[in-house]
Amino acid sequence: MAGKALSVAIVGGGIGGLTLALALRQRGIGAEVYERSAELREVGAAVALAANGSRILGRLGLRDELAACSAVPTELVYRHWRSGQRVMAYPVGDSYEERFAGPYFGVHRADLQRILAGACGKVHLGRQVTGVGADGSRYRLEFADGTSETADVVVGADGVHSTVREWVDDAPFARYSGSSGFRGLVPVERLPSLPDAGAIQFWMGPGGHLLHYAIGDGSVVNFLAVLDEPDVWPGESWTEDIPRERIEAAFEGWHPAVREMVGATTLYQRWGLFGQHPLNRWHRGGVVLLGDAAHAMLPHHGQGANQTIEDAVTLAECLARDSRDAALARYEKLRRPRTRAVQRSSWVANALLHLPDGPAAEARDAALGRIGETVEWIHAHDALAAAGRG
Repeated sequence: MAGKALSVAIVGGGIGGLTLALALRQRGIGAEVYERSAELREVGAAVALAANGSRILGRLGLRDELAACSAVPTELVYRHWRSGQRVMAYPVGDSYEERFAGPYFGVHRADLQRILAGACGKVHLGRQVTGVGADGSRYRLEFADGTSETADVVVGADGVHSTVREWVDDAPFARYSGSSGFRGLVPVERLPSLPDAGAIQFWMGPGGHLLHYAIGDGSVVNFLAVLDEPDVWPGESWTEDIPRERIEAAFEGWHPAVREMVGATTLYQRWGLFGQHPLNRWHRGGVVLLGDAAHAMLPHHGQGANQTIEDAVTLAECLARDSRDAALARYEKLRRPRTRAVQRSSWVANALLHLPDGPAAEARDAALGRIGETVEWIHAHDALAAAGRG
C-alpha cells in the first residue's frame, strides 16, 4: 500500500487521536501520539457509543473490553417535562444491535480512554505543541519545551481549541449556540422518582431539556441538562462556576425525577454549548484535522465521539490505500458532508427540544414518531465501508 511508508504524528491523545493511532498501526502505518497533558484523562462524564462508533471499535478488537464496562440501554424515550408522560419510545437493546450491526453502549469516558490507551501502547505525554510548519516535503511540530519532531503527516486531533487548526484554516473556531448545559453523574439510588433508569431519556420542556442514560453496570446515571441561556456567553472560557441554587431554580416545576437529578450533581458549573463554523478546508498539504478540531458539534444527537471515531477509521483507511495527498483529499471529501449534516441536525434538534407546550410542541411530538429515520441515517452509516468505496 502507498501509505505504509508514511510517518504520522498525531497531536492529541483523546478519543480521536487514540482511535486513529490504533487504526493506523493495525494497517502497518507508524503513528506517534503527542499529548499536552502529563497524564491521559478525558474531560466530561460519559460517552454514548452508538452503532456507527461501537462497530468501528469492535473491528479494532475492543468489543469485549467495552462491553465489560458499559451499560446497554433498554429504550430511547422522549418525555414531557412536567408530567413525565411518554411522548415516544424507540427500542434499543438487542434489537438495536441486530438492526445496526453494533451495540449502543453507555460508558464512562475514563473507561473508554483507558481501553484505547491500553490498546495503543506508548503515548508521548507532556508534549504541548506550540506550532506547525513545513520542513521540505515533511512537517515539523514545535513543542513548548523547545524540541521539535517531523513527520510526513500531521493530524490535529487536539480538540476545539486546536493549535493545528490555526495552520490549516483561519476561520473562527466556534460559535455560541445560545444554550448552556449542566452535567453530572448520579447513583440511581438517589433518583427514586426516575422511571426506567436503564433507558436513554429526553425530558423536553419550555426553554430547555434534560438527557440521561446509564453507564457502567447501570448503577449510575449520566445526565446533561440544557437551557436557552445566557443570550451572550461571558468570557473566553467555555465553563462558568455558578451556585447550586441557580441550577436547581432553572428546573423549578419540572418532573421530580429531573429535579432530583440536577439537585444531586456535584459539578456546579455551566458549560457553554458551541458549534464549529464550517471550515473552508480540513487539510493543508500534509496537515489534516480530525474530530472536534474540524467539526465541534452540539451534543443533542450524542454524536461528538462517534463522528470522531468515524473520522479516525476513514483517515486510516485512506492513508493505507492512497498516496498522502490523494488520501487527505479523499478523507476530506468523505467526511465533510457527513459531519456537516450531523451538525445541522443537532442545531435543529436544540430548538425542537425546547418548545413550550402548545401547537408547535404537539406537532413536534407527532413528528417524533419518525425518529427511526434519524436513527437510521446516523447510526447505520459504515464509515469503513464508505472509505473502501470512495
